[in-house]
Amino acid sequence: RADIKMQYKQLCVWNLKLSDAGIYTCEYGSQKVHTSLHIFKLTVSLDGHFLQNEAPELILMQNSSNPLPDLSITLFDSNNNRVTAELQNKSRQKYIVNLKKLQLMDNGTWVCQVHSDSPLINQNISFYVNVLGFQNPDLERKYATVDSTVILSWHLNYQKIKWKKGFTGQLNWKQQESANTHELLDFNVTAQGQLHETKKSSNLLFEIPERKPESTIEVKLPKVHFNHSGQYQCQLEYQGRHTQSKIELVVMKVSANPVGPLSRGANMTLTCQVSGSLPPNAYLRWERVNGTKKDIKNSKQHEVKLEVNISAAGLWSCHLIENSDRKISLHYPVEEAPVWINYVIIGASIGGSLLAFALGCLCIISGISWQRRRQRAKRMAQARQYLLENKTCQCQQ
Repeated sequence: RADIKMQYKQLCVWNLKLSDAGIYTCEYGSQKVHTSLHIFKLTVSLDGHFLQNEAPELILMQNSSNPLPDLSITLFDSNNNRVTAELQNKSRQKYIVNLKKLQLMDNGTWVCQVHSDSPLINQNISFYVNVLGFQNPDLERKYATVDSTVILSWHLNYQKIKWKKGFTGQLNWKQQESANTHELLDFNVTAQGQLHETKKSSNLLFEIPERKPESTIEVKLPKVHFNHSGQYQCQLEYQGRHTQSKIELVVMKVSANPVGPLSRGANMTLTCQVSGSLPPNAYLRWERVNGTKKDIKNSKQHEVKLEVNISAAGLWSCHLIENSDRKISLHYPVEEAPVWINYVIIGASIGGSLLAFALGCLCIISGISWQRRRQRAKRMAQARQYLLENKTCQCQQ
């Protein structure tokens, strides 16, 4: 591991070890020159490859022929910001430093600055931190309308760093927290950055879009159903550790009762409903396009279903509004019934009324006739009884 360059009076040593520390003497004739070699060794846990929210541990060791100095350690992240670290164990030979939980922005070259006043030491030791994870928010919410097409995407940052080994993962879906989990697909990435995906589930009609140059895991729902809502969790595993990212899919649908054209003077109930709970700053709104303020109705907080009774035809729209932004909208056209249908309805109403009146009159007449026949039969029975009584009396005489 050593080589001597005679022309420069140099000794070159490769792959230094802590045991190489000490005093080196160069003899040239009667001249002697002594040089003290102080060696530092910085070890990063997990070989410098981390997942999101993992906290690295640094171990700094030193060796010297002289008494070991008392060191002060300062860390700077990839953005050259000073990092607050916890010094867990401190001895003259070994320093253990615990760092905060890492995020994707921490990926890059860090600097460990070592300082000592006696002897004077100012040494910067660079080390690389690889942070693998999803660039999505912790819990992303995505809205879609029934029968629309939606693409759920999870963005990885693995192409920005060099991985010694590939990693694997899977995509799961469940409608509710307590529901059964459906595994949609498995994937793995090789060290060359090649992504392989395998479809696992037939419970949900979905497609895997064409692979893009950026590192993404995507699922395409070509025609969203109301029951396609729920949590879609993408889980990434690397060397027995894993990280995950969730996307909450909320689906909206609208309906009408009764279905069909709106007749003059009639009413219709429009219902707008979403499949999942809404955040406190989100609500539903019904409104008629080019209508008035009277045609607007907002849902209350945490309401996932909004009904509105209408008597005017036109294009009605249900909006899902979050933080004053319209996330999705679903339109429902309410047509006005043609005039002849109104006349038919009016005629049917009048005809029905006349028929009911006629039936009522017929029932009254029939009732009167039946009552008269009953009274006549009663009188005749009384008369026969009277005659029988009289005949009996004459026979006795």
